[in-house]
Amino acid sequence: MYKSILKFMLPVIGLTAGFAHADEFKLKSTDIAHGVFMKNKFEFQGFGCSGENKSPQLSWSGAPAGTQAYAIMAYDPDAPTGSGWWHWQVVNIPAEVTSIPSGNGKLDDKDVIDVSNDYGQKGFGGACPPQGHGAHRYQFTVYALSKKLELPADASGALTGYMVKAHSLASSTIEALYKR
Repeated sequence: MYKSILKFMLPVIGLTAGFAHADEFKLKSTDIAHGVFMKNKFEFQGFGCSGENKSPQLSWSGAPAGTQAYAIMAYDPDAPTGSGWWHWQVVNIPAEVTSIPSGNGKLDDKDVIDVSNDYGQKGFGGACPPQGHGAHRYQFTVYALSKKLELPADASGALTGYMVKAHSLASSTIEALYKR
């Protein structure tokens, strides 16, 4: 009997052991918090929105061994598009960088790739849910990457997301909220 229980439990134990590194990788922010509404300064300026279009401060720690670069992605799964809304995708952040200040979301490094957001701009594009649409979730995720990514200059959000997830060693997310 114990052999059959052990036979059943070993795959489960092995599966949970694989997540040990991901639990150590932590994303923090002095500007946003999980489940908390963001301030107006993180709202987009345009598209009927009048915020400051500032990206939040982010910092991370506990990257797994083998991390060669980082990626930051901000996504609204509640946008009424059928495919969500990419607010920010930046990849190939150098491995020695573990924080970014609040600002425009653009990083000054020749290897960093700023992918156009769904507003059609490089860098951060703030929250701008439709008026009266209720609260939207904004998932800010930092990924530890196993290598620097090669992407075409006009990479789509979907292609970028695919490549980031294909080479992710760990990730950590803060899901902030916003409504108008």
